[in-house]
Amino acid sequence: MEYRDEVGSSPIGSRQSDLKKSFKLAVVSLLTACSKQDISKAFPNFAASEQDFLHRLFIQVVASLHGNIQEEFESLCLESQVGTTLDTVEQFLEEQALNPLHRDKTNVFDVAQNVLTLKKNEIQHLENMLQKAEEQNCLIRAQIEGLKEKEADVSVMADAVQKLRRGSLNYGLPGSNDITTNP
Repeated sequence: MEYRDEVGSSPIGSRQSDLKKSFKLAVVSLLTACSKQDISKAFPNFAASEQDFLHRLFIQVVASLHGNIQEEFESLCLESQVGTTLDTVEQFLEEQALNPLHRDKTNVFDVAQNVLTLKKNEIQHLENMLQKAEEQNCLIRAQIEGLKEKEADVSVMADAVQKLRRGSLNYGLPGSNDITTNP
């Protein structure tokens, strides 16, 4: 929606118009006029005519301040080209709203970044799990090797026990080749 500035020469955007309205409302709320009763309460020792004069003077000062502040605001807006900037922003936002692919491009890019980050985190997690599994496999292999060595030791011991048993059995039998049986 377009508005016209005070002169009526150039259209202004809704953002610029909203800024000016907001500023005027802020100034009005800051510089409100006092009633005659407020002046009477503030200056009870003054005569009624003096209080009326002070009230009129106060209203003139407030009105003058309103005008000066609004002029200064307008001057600053023109100097810093606030209106042009706000119009450019508004035009850019309208163009984005009319371009249905703009939001999709942004969303696709964001989704791609999020998926990439998630996949990197997943790969890191899987690598950590693989490393832990490899460490566990190494420990299990070491335990198996230890058990094989113990099994081999037990097998050697069993053979030795068997030989000893056979030897002790043969030792007491006649015809064995023992030193004690054959003098």
